[in-house]
Amino acid sequence: MKLYQKNAYELCRMLREKKVSSEEICRDVIERINSHESRINSYISVSNDIIAQARAVDKALAEGKAASPLTGIPIAVKDNISTKGMKTTCASKMLEGYIPPYDATVISKLRAAGAVITGKTNMDEFAMGSSTEKSYFGRTCNPHEPLCSAGGSSGGSAAAVACGEATAALGSDTGGSVRQPASFCGVVGLKPTYGSISRYGLIAFASSLEQVGVIGRCTADTAMLYSHVCGSDRRDATSVRRSYPDFLSCISCDIKGVRIGVPEEYFGECVSSDVRKAAESAIDCYRKMGAQIKTISLPLVKYAVNTYYIISSAEASSNLARYDGVRYGYRARNCRSLDEMYFRTRSEGFGSEVKRRIMLGTFVLSAGYYEDYYKKALYSREMIRREMINAFNECDVMITPTYPTAAFRLGEKDSLSMYSGDVFTVSANISGLPAMSVPCGYTEERLPIGMQLMGRPFSELLLFNMGYAFEKFTAGSFMGGALI
Repeated sequence: MKLYQKNAYELCRMLREKKVSSEEICRDVIERINSHESRINSYISVSNDIIAQARAVDKALAEGKAASPLTGIPIAVKDNISTKGMKTTCASKMLEGYIPPYDATVISKLRAAGAVITGKTNMDEFAMGSSTEKSYFGRTCNPHEPLCSAGGSSGGSAAAVACGEATAALGSDTGGSVRQPASFCGVVGLKPTYGSISRYGLIAFASSLEQVGVIGRCTADTAMLYSHVCGSDRRDATSVRRSYPDFLSCISCDIKGVRIGVPEEYFGECVSSDVRKAAESAIDCYRKMGAQIKTISLPLVKYAVNTYYIISSAEASSNLARYDGVRYGYRARNCRSLDEMYFRTRSEGFGSEVKRRIMLGTFVLSAGYYEDYYKKALYSREMIRREMINAFNECDVMITPTYPTAAFRLGEKDSLSMYSGDVFTVSANISGLPAMSVPCGYTEERLPIGMQLMGRPFSELLLFNMGYAFEKFTAGSFMGGALI
């Protein structure tokens, strides 16, 4: 087995036992990038100092310096997370040449842990999309089938991990943007509890909904990466002060007696037969492992998509107002007035999807419609949040499909149909709950299918246990990515 095929925890053990060097691992990953990137387009930019980073790690290990589990591991980063001295574009013409003067908190933590940053991954522009087709730098293809979408908006991160172009990756999740591409690409993706990972340095789209998320080839890798990037941060007002365990060392496959809730609303007519069959088979596996299965009802989740798009578009309208051609980013040339410069800069700098959501957000925040739309959406959000939290009186964890279908064909769906596809993922963002997608099957065309595990706030360890137990029970049948 090639080094790029191995999981992060396996590489960690090999590095500590001096069976391999970080440089050898990274050279294998670079070779993979060089041979597949033209076909997949996972990256917007690849680090030019990967080998230098790896050699520095190897030198530190040879000198006996303390190492973390992430030391020497190649990790990709979504291109909306600030990295000092490296382009961070949000896949937009508006930020095409922007180089941040500082690191996001999660990047500082990766560097401190000795991780090797491989590059910045492709995404839907400003994280607005579900297919990574809205990128200014071209679409990302699914490593399992390049004619299909890798999902979005963190499609580049998921595809890089699935294809072996990185061992693990950071993404961001505003309405399912880590979990849905993880499902499409056959990897594990975690959207943690809101406030558990610092958002400092994450370029804002919808601040009250979005969260840095983690992607790995298996649950153990995801737990290992999450352990290193979670924690409070005084620079982030939304960060929650609490202690976190070493999730990898605490992980267990003993889930006997865990109460699993199966929301009947998530298994309706919109779910494809392949996805339904895979999810039901996974539920049966948990039953055989000793978990208690109970059907529950969440009647208010039918309003979740509408609520999400009103609130997220309103926040996007506010957050993206800063891109006006004055302070930084793209500026239209040869303008005859300030008004023309504003108009042309935003018209030329933003793509169609971003402009659509800005206009929707501006509309719902306008004086004549604020009460009718935005205020009602906030009320709906609170009602959905309460319903989701109260559901955990009946169960410890919920299981749903991650997405109604497997990966769809590139160019097959318009924006409206992709909005409706977020029906299973947005509730976790609205409620601030942790949720994780774990591969649980394949379609007849061998496209991956993911199941979603949702838990109470700060119940990530339970989610890791559930994913780990499923992988052990099924002997890793659905793990490993797309090794094309």
